[in-house]
Amino acid sequence: MTPFYFAAALFILLSIAGGLARVVRGPGGSDRLMAAQLAGSGGVAALLLLAAAMGQTAIIDVALMLGILAVFVSVGFVTWRSDGNG
Repeated sequence: MTPFYFAAALFILLSIAGGLARVVRGPGGSDRLMAAQLAGSGGVAALLLLAAAMGQTAIIDVALMLGILAVFVSVGFVTWRSDGNG
């Protein structure tokens, strides 16, 4: 089952790379935010898969922190946009 976890994590990381291209190139702020959210949730998924594959429970804590930070990025972006800055 471990090779499957590594392959799934690699697939998710490749989709994150495509999303990061959208962050750089994206036509609007909302497109960039959605791509950043993809990077956050995809990063959490990849970290959880790697934690299961390697048996490292500390990686789960890193994944949870990444998920929390992704939420704060969304709230910060919405607050920034509502202030008329974007």
